[in-house]
Amino acid sequence: MRAKPNGTDAVRSSPRVDDPLGGCDTVAAPDHTPSRKKTMTTAPYELRPLTVPASVDAPDAADFLAMVDVRNEIYREISDNDDEAATAAQLLPHFQENPDNDKRSWIVIVGDDVVGRVIVDIPAEEGSQVAYWIIELLERVQGRGIGSELLGVVEDTARKAGRTVLESWAEHPEPHPGAPTERLAAPTGFGTIPLDRPARYYRRHGHTLEQVDRKSILEIEPSLSTVTAMQAEALVHAAGYRVEQWTLPVPDRYRESFAWAKSRMSTDAPAAGLEVDEEVWDLERLGRHEARYLEAGQTVLVTAAVHEASGHVVAFNELCSGADPTATSQQMDTLVLREHRGHRLGQLIKCAGILRWREIAPQSPRIITWNAEENRPMLSINEAIGFAPAAYIGAWKKVLG
Repeated sequence: MRAKPNGTDAVRSSPRVDDPLGGCDTVAAPDHTPSRKKTMTTAPYELRPLTVPASVDAPDAADFLAMVDVRNEIYREISDNDDEAATAAQLLPHFQENPDNDKRSWIVIVGDDVVGRVIVDIPAEEGSQVAYWIIELLERVQGRGIGSELLGVVEDTARKAGRTVLESWAEHPEPHPGAPTERLAAPTGFGTIPLDRPARYYRRHGHTLEQVDRKSILEIEPSLSTVTAMQAEALVHAAGYRVEQWTLPVPDRYRESFAWAKSRMSTDAPAAGLEVDEEVWDLERLGRHEARYLEAGQTVLVTAAVHEASGHVVAFNELCSGADPTATSQQMDTLVLREHRGHRLGQLIKCAGILRWREIAPQSPRIITWNAEENRPMLSINEAIGFAPAAYIGAWKKVLG
């Protein structure tokens, strides 16, 4: 399934697994992984390890380019838009070797066509038991048993890496109005999804729904007057804090406290019953993170709240450019450290970020973001700003026997 939302015999995987969208880290599949050809109980297909080239112009870049094309086509089929489209140049740095995460990647071939992809992410955190995964297939090859068979590859890969927990995210599009549908509720008590094809796939293969995320869209231009007023309101409550903004790389004076704040995304964000490793972000890891976006040619705006007394970053929001200047922008991580909540800092940095983003990326019409349904403080801010729900994401988990 897919790294955000899905609607297929494949499941779009988690923001942790995909491309830059969820800030994921990635590595090519090892060269020793053989191609697999299946022709017996399922429709004929080939599973081939993804070659990650040195550049998009390299002689061996064809499979990588095809992978990006099929990724974009699958996301278009699921969401009926290009809001999550990316270029090969943007994605390549996120697929190259990274000591923080081992990414195994394959392409799925039917006939002469690349029709899908498989990704397994193995985090490098000490003691980690989790693997994040994606299986994505074009609609025209779904229902042939390919997705079910590929899950065996995912599970074998995770087991060989010593992992006992699989986690994956899928978009569950709302059915057409009037269509009868059973719904599944998250065990958190917040959010439901339709019991659709991807949900049945997960349940059939032993996964449980742990959390529902909301994907929201903001049309920037109509929101600006509201955002301006909400920023002014938040400032009244934020005595003792100041707003600082920069595009990557992070200024030297904030690098240490910003790296610490990034590490807190793994401990302070709502995780429901999911297995989440506590990440360690030192200056070297921060530098690797920055390099991926800079090499991809993307602009990332960080809006931070700095605690005046300590000079430390205690809240931050990230906005990232899309495939071109007119594309949808993406809001990545947003966090207010627990000990600094209650000062409207989330509202302040979100609003300040949107207003600055309008100057940096004036042609980008909208912003896309994701939040856990139980994260009511952030959702309340988003709703007041003007973000509207666009889809719901199921977060799924399986404990391997």
